[in-house]
Amino acid sequence: MQVYADNAATTAVSKTALDAMLPMLTDCYGNPSSLHTVGQKAAEKLSAARETFAKYLNAQPAEITFTSGGSEADNQAIVSAGAIGEQKGKKHIISTAFEHHAVLHTLKKMEKRGFEVTLLPPPENGVITVEQVKEAIRPDTCLVTIMFANNEIGTIQPIAEIGALCKEKNILFHTDAVQAAGHLHIDVQAMHIDMLSISAHKFHGPKGVGVLYARKGIFLTNVIEGGSQERGKRAGTENMPGICGAAAAFADACEHMDENAAHMISLRDKLLTGLAQIPHSIINGDLKQRLPGNVNLCFEGIEGESMLLLLDEKGIAASSGSACTSGSLEPSHVLLSIGRPHEVAHGSLRLSLSEYNTEKEIDYILAVMPEIVNYLREMSPVWDELEHGQRKHQI
Repeated sequence: MQVYADNAATTAVSKTALDAMLPMLTDCYGNPSSLHTVGQKAAEKLSAARETFAKYLNAQPAEITFTSGGSEADNQAIVSAGAIGEQKGKKHIISTAFEHHAVLHTLKKMEKRGFEVTLLPPPENGVITVEQVKEAIRPDTCLVTIMFANNEIGTIQPIAEIGALCKEKNILFHTDAVQAAGHLHIDVQAMHIDMLSISAHKFHGPKGVGVLYARKGIFLTNVIEGGSQERGKRAGTENMPGICGAAAAFADACEHMDENAAHMISLRDKLLTGLAQIPHSIINGDLKQRLPGNVNLCFEGIEGESMLLLLDEKGIAASSGSACTSGSLEPSHVLLSIGRPHEVAHGSLRLSLSEYNTEKEIDYILAVMPEIVNYLREMSPVWDELEHGQRKHQI
């Protein structure tokens, strides 16, 4: 059996998205910046896509800028907020220790420019509290950037409450919503979100296209110089097939969000309950404040890489964390941030589901996983030491 359970890394392009993309490659292939009829037909499609994202985010079309993905959107949001803060003499940014590297690496660059960055340590359940944010705010704080939902352990943050606090304090609030968009209800007005990042390939859209929402009145600093596309906010001819596919996929995901979520939660909870029965295992992240399709556990005494290879032999595609760092030998910074010891974090498994997964596939994973864990533990000298009392079990 073949089971794809790595949807947090990327999703299959849906037929809905593909149907929207193909005409832009064949019939409506004009440049939307061109004044002739062919170009203006493309421009109409571009406007329609902008309106689609605005509709489901409760934003205005002019507040939507298309990018190459979530990473670019994160970069531009943080750099722009920094520039605004610098003009006011404010150079302090608040974020969290378990953000995606698109945020963390950009914050490192901001530090080199003289900004101070406070990274809030998440509690063991992986949910940042409003009190943590409130205590970290200073008179010179210019930005709070906290992800909507964590890409590894799936924990959903109290975005509306943090947004309300930032509005009260007159501080810009950005959220990386790459894992949340299309899976959780987002209302940028009700949640007091000033800037928000999206990536289409996380909800069955194509790769290489994303969205940056920026509230009206926020001046965006260019990170790509060139022409005046996207109202001068993002140079480069728009990726029209990608944008149209992204809009179609987003509309489809939002229209079917509740039924998709119910299906995924049922499968997720069955997986979590079953896998937690394996001795010396632990679930990572809050059980309730969690993305519908996220399953993340650590298994003591084994290496995650070996587990993934054996799962792949069984036809199961999974990961041990973010796909962006899958080549790293270091344990997940997310798991370390919530207090998992290095040796435990090395034995992590992330299974991320979509509405396409079935209960039969879940039963197959539950049948295979205990065999794999037992096999790896039998070969592990570390496990032998744990079982014979030479080391102390940490799970």
